Amino acid sequence: MKEEYYPWGGEFTTCKPDSCVAVVLLNIDYIPLEKVAIYGPLKTENIGIEKIVANVISNPHIRYLVVCGDDIRGHRSGSSLIALNKNGIDKQHKIIDAPGAIPYIENLNEEAIKRFRSQIEIVDLLSVEDKKSIDKAIEDCIAKSPSSFGESYIAIKITPTVATTLTDKRALHSKIVMNYMGKIEKRGG
Repeated sequence: MKEEYYPWGGEFTTCKPDSCVAVVLLNIDYIPLEKVAIYGPLKTENIGIEKIVANVISNPHIRYLVVCGDDIRGHRSGSSLIALNKNGIDKQHKIIDAPGAIPYIENLNEEAIKRFRSQIEIVDLLSVEDKKSIDKAIEDCIAKSPSSFGESYIAIKITPTVATTLTDKRALHSKIVMNYMGKIEKRGG
């Protein structure tokens, strides 16, 4: 399921694919109820937000995005994500009224942003760290039982490509293929 609905990898955990709730964790030690579709941390106000938007809109069952914990100092990624949902982006791809240091959306088109703003309702729990309060907000969203937003929307799909190939058999005795993130994808000759 991770590959089907969540095309842009990242640091996240999937639970129930047909759940209407996703959870963004900001400086918080909390594991959401297993009733959520996906959850994970948000660190930056640009690529981090892009990953969340791309992955969340790829699953049409997700209709609520619970943003909880203390905002990331300097980046203000949680506040910037909320601003994106509320205000969108300007012609320079800057998130309108975002407080983050570099809140630019460079890898998603305007259609993806429009889809995010239409599909997702943000549940703003910035500065909330109380597990019971967050669990209740998740349960309240699930109880609303919204319908799916239609078909899956794939805003961007990152596929591994060869960034580096090392074939010096004297030193390595193998071929190493690394992806765009610098992780080894393949070893062998």
